Amino acid sequence: MSLFRRRQRPRQRADDGAARAETLAHLRNFTATRTGVEAYLEPVTAHDPHTVVLVAKDGEWTRRRVPGPAEARSLAHELGIPIYDVHLTGYPARMRRWSSAHRGRR
Repeated sequence: MSLFRRRQRPRQRADDGAARAETLAHLRNFTATRTGVEAYLEPVTAHDPHTVVLVAKDGEWTRRRVPGPAEARSLAHELGIPIYDVHLTGYPARMRRWSSAHRGRR
């Protein structure tokens, strides 16, 4: 057993393409059906890979995994929405207000 073995990339599963298409469809639908949507890139944590949070003008939000920052920025550009880094800007207050108001409903 080698302690310093390089991590190998996980093999792509056959359903990765379907999951990616489903995620893109969800984010496109969220953007198309709400006004003032902005994207917030979240950093990698010990438990989660990169994620992007889309926040609408009223504070409603959705979160999905993304392969990395470059892909998140490309997605935001494709959707025509601004993207911010959570480390630099923090989360918008409207997101916290919406979450508080809808805490029991999600």
